[in-house]
Amino acid sequence: MHPEPSRSLPEKAAPSLTGWGGSPAGPTTLLRPEKMRDFKPGESPQIARGMGRGYGDAAICGEGHTVLTERLDRMLSFDDETGVLRAEAGVSLADILTTFVPRGWFLPVTPGTKFCSLGGCLAADVHGKNHHVDGAFSQHVTSARIIPADGAERIISPDKNSDLFWATAGGMGLTGFITEVSLKLKKIETSWMAVKHTPTKDLDQTLDFLAIDDAENPYSVAWIDCLATGEKLGRSVVMNGRHAAIGEIPLRENNKLDGSFSKQKPMPFYLPSFVLNKFTVKAFNSLFNLRQGSRGEFVTKFDPYFYPLDGIKNWGRMYGKKGFVQHQCVLPHESARDGLRAILELVTESGRASFLAVLKKFGPEGRGMLSFPTGGYTLALDFANKPGLDEFHDRLDGIVLNAGGRVYLVKDSRMKADSLPYMYPRLDEFRKVLRQYDPSGKFASDLSRRLNIAGD
Repeated sequence: MHPEPSRSLPEKAAPSLTGWGGSPAGPTTLLRPEKMRDFKPGESPQIARGMGRGYGDAAICGEGHTVLTERLDRMLSFDDETGVLRAEAGVSLADILTTFVPRGWFLPVTPGTKFCSLGGCLAADVHGKNHHVDGAFSQHVTSARIIPADGAERIISPDKNSDLFWATAGGMGLTGFITEVSLKLKKIETSWMAVKHTPTKDLDQTLDFLAIDDAENPYSVAWIDCLATGEKLGRSVVMNGRHAAIGEIPLRENNKLDGSFSKQKPMPFYLPSFVLNKFTVKAFNSLFNLRQGSRGEFVTKFDPYFYPLDGIKNWGRMYGKKGFVQHQCVLPHESARDGLRAILELVTESGRASFLAVLKKFGPEGRGMLSFPTGGYTLALDFANKPGLDEFHDRLDGIVLNAGGRVYLVKDSRMKADSLPYMYPRLDEFRKVLRQYDPSGKFASDLSRRLNIAGD
């Protein structure tokens, strides 16, 4: 038997720990190791938690321990020849950018926030605007270290303990405590982005633009007006981008490699729930489409391009005190047009306003057993937590299931357990690895229990 986590560790009850969306809330006990050697798997169930940017209940272990990794944040080594950074799992993407952009290096894949940890990025196998070109986060991880339930740290990689590596990539922290990640960064000339905005008239035109294989512009995303109806259904602003060369940035800029971030604007209070409704969001969408669709080609710093919402501190407060829920799905190429049209029609029919609606193209499926991305198109929608949301999400999930798609686990807080095997066909393979490395279920989360990810 393994001992309980050291009593010398700071331990604190957290009766209302939530995901980034503010819902759901669950009781747990927090542990905050100061150093990696302070962590040992205990008899109580536990789950690691990085910076808390998972939207749902993936990083909360009710009736157990939630282990905070925020102080396990040392960068251990960097190879200037290969670009491989070795760092503890609590290191944030923001710290990496601040340190390495001035040296001419950038993240190979980044999600829509820089305030997340290396361990969290591997556990969720995050993706970015360049998935159709560069794949998911795990494809750039050369190796990692993990402590499974038996307490013996292991090195894992695509070639070493590969079953555990590919179960960990997208495994939502259930395979063990990730202690280190070695990530291969990419070379850049400047910290600027060359961007092109193109307005589209409807969903078909939006998908046609996203379908274009443009290796010179590896980043692409569509901001979609989810409240447009009729002939304008699915109208968007498609945003293509690439890292700018030295000759493309403004002459007045003396610092070609600036790793600083835009100053955050505060959201000091929760907006009343009635502020974000279909009328105010529709007005915002029309203004956004007009202003952003007319920008054409321009250059901008990397921070507002990759992380626009990071510019607003506590931006989730825009949805009110009850929080919000994000629904992100991926639909395969062959069913994407009909499936996306059905989702957008359901949103407009329901009158629920999504302030954030983002559409991206995915490349081929990776090797992670529970990794979310697969060939097709992914749509992310945010909804305020209002009455009837559960039933509405069930209808959204039904469309996704019928289209042969899946829901992103790190964003989920409401999916039903019986949908999981259909969305993630390698679930049995993942469970086999769990039975080998964690037969008694020491690593668990509210997400894994709700969806019965580990199996009976």
